Amino acid sequence: MMKHITILVPKEAVMASVVDPSTLFHGVNDFLQAAGKPALFKIQLVGMSGQVELTNGQFSVRTDALLKDVKQTDLIIIPALGGDLKTAIKKNGDLIPWIIKHYQKGAEVASLCIGAFLLAATGLLNGKECSSHWLTAAQFREMFPEVTLVDGRIITEQQGLYSSGGATSYWNLLLHLIEKYAGREMAIMAAKIYALEIDRKSQSPFAMFRGQKKHEDEPIKQAQEFIETNIAERIQVEELASRFAIGRRHFERRFKTATNNTPGEYIQRVKIEAAKKQFEISNKNINEVMYDVGYSDGKTFRTVFKKITGISPIDYRNKYNKGAAVATGS
Repeated sequence: MMKHITILVPKEAVMASVVDPSTLFHGVNDFLQAAGKPALFKIQLVGMSGQVELTNGQFSVRTDALLKDVKQTDLIIIPALGGDLKTAIKKNGDLIPWIIKHYQKGAEVASLCIGAFLLAATGLLNGKECSSHWLTAAQFREMFPEVTLVDGRIITEQQGLYSSGGATSYWNLLLHLIEKYAGREMAIMAAKIYALEIDRKSQSPFAMFRGQKKHEDEPIKQAQEFIETNIAERIQVEELASRFAIGRRHFERRFKTATNNTPGEYIQRVKIEAAKKQFEISNKNINEVMYDVGYSDGKTFRTVFKKITGISPIDYRNKYNKGAAVATGS
């Protein structure tokens, strides 16, 4: 049965995230027809106007249909947005009731990367989990507190709503949808032909931790700065609370509210971020870096590093430090 795919073309859309889904779904149709099978997808670019200018007018996309022309669809794809995200959502306000209406009529909805902001603006994600780009995580949580943003995850799927992690990780969501609609074999073929890594689960190796400081709690901000300037020290939460004359339980609540991390999580993430940078640019071995960021137990360091980044310290070093990889023969 033919599946109707609607790729929205919002104002302020990122061009690649409009073109890439179209390319992949059309490509699967080509693969099927080459094998003597009927095409599976009807793909349409749909917008609020017949032509949508993107990237400050550098590009324009001619849509196949207007919103009012689409009576029924199986899957709505929301591309990534660019520019100021609050402004982008306002410019695309007419898309929001349209998305809600078709979801209620049975369509599934998939947001790519920062397209999650537009999906969240519909209210459909309230009380649900969501993936998006790690770089805009703090802003997403501020704008949509009723949505649970899951750090690091490439694909989140709940009740016919799909979202993907940052940047090119949306290819993994597209492959996931190909597998759902056209089968595993076709998803593998698409991954091979487009040179994509299938079944990638985490964007954690790519994330850079930048402590959330857009808050007004000055003692907590000072505690963050203390942690960040004393990476080699073994900092205890009790010490931090005492230093800033705040009871421990109250300090922990305030810290979590301000930064979206517990003090312990924040300390770990700051230390691991410092370790990552050393692995990227220095020739230090694993133990030297471990001691530099305040760990004395190798097993604990490896466990925390892998929990945060998704890979081991040595795999991270070999991935991002070409000199180190050559030296170890990797």
